[in-house]
Amino acid sequence: MQDLLDTLEKVNQLALTQDEKASVQAYFERVAQDLPSFAEVDTQNVTPMVYVMPLSNVLREDESSQPFTRDDLQKGAPEAEDGYWEVPRLIE
Repeated sequence: MQDLLDTLEKVNQLALTQDEKASVQAYFERVAQDLPSFAEVDTQNVTPMVYVMPLSNVLREDESSQPFTRDDLQKGAPEAEDGYWEVPRLIE
């Protein structure tokens, strides 16, 4: 059990104190004691779950639209030529 705790500490990049290690180890030991009781539960007719809460994606219809024309957008440009914005040169 100590090897597992050391591995988990290293993989998760943790630096646990001795008291924290003892607490985590005690928790793992309690869980290990409860594992046999889980095997006794009949899960024959239980549907496996992926999520505890029911989830559904809300999707919108994918509709193509063009809300602005190039000319409307060019009106905001300080300078434009041939349908392109002109900007000051950055590198000489």
